[in-house]
Amino acid sequence: MPPRLERQNESTRRPNASQTLVRGLEIVQSVAAGAVSLPEIAQRTGLSQSTAHRLATALVEARYLQHEPRRGYGLGSKLIELGFQAHRESNLLVTARPHLEQLATQTLDTVHLAAFVDDEVVYLDKLPGQRPIEVSSFIGGRNPVTTTGVGKALILDRGEDEWCRIRAQEAQAGRNVPTEAAWLELMRSYAARGSAFDLGEAEPSIRCVAVPVRDATARIVAAISVTSVVQYMAPERMEALVPVLKAQADAFSAQLGWRPR
Repeated sequence: MPPRLERQNESTRRPNASQTLVRGLEIVQSVAAGAVSLPEIAQRTGLSQSTAHRLATALVEARYLQHEPRRGYGLGSKLIELGFQAHRESNLLVTARPHLEQLATQTLDTVHLAAFVDDEVVYLDKLPGQRPIEVSSFIGGRNPVTTTGVGKALILDRGEDEWCRIRAQEAQAGRNVPTEAAWLELMRSYAARGSAFDLGEAEPSIRCVAVPVRDATARIVAAISVTSVVQYMAPERMEALVPVLKAQADAFSAQLGWRPR
């Protein structure tokens, strides 16, 4: 009997531990999304304030969160350490860096590496340009697909049903998206040419040229882009940048095992 009781207790503890872990992760995600006070954390996670306080305190002690009396909660140093470790160890990032650096040198503009994660664009790397402008993006930042050049480049192979699904999802989220007909016409043209533009859909002054990166299975695993403001990105220059980006993307893809057919 005692061993059986012990097994029951152990099985009872596992769901409780899993639930606590999930709740802790939800708190971290809520803080990452901008919640700084206990009431905000509780509202975003659906937890009581007492439970939110208990878990947040444990996360502060473990350095996954930090807390300042007047400023509230923020992401902790442990997350930053883990983030930089993952950043350094990523083979994709290591392989990409020389190609991004060469593009930055060639164009003088801001260069991005991005991936498609949970139906959003996630910036994996960024090299600031040498021009007197600032592009408001950051490593780890997320953006919609329909309003970014890299977003469109990342889904070039996904087909019309998927293009429509992503557009509808962003429309439902309140994004300023084109009509379905206009979106399909745009994506068909980009898919045919193997590159995509940002023509100021998110910020009227921004222009971007983006191309996909493929792995050994020819699947799109990332996209690289060159971004600047409209005064440096006349339509003629954007067209001229396409082969420049494709040359670097093809070399990058070849290192990932891709071979053109």
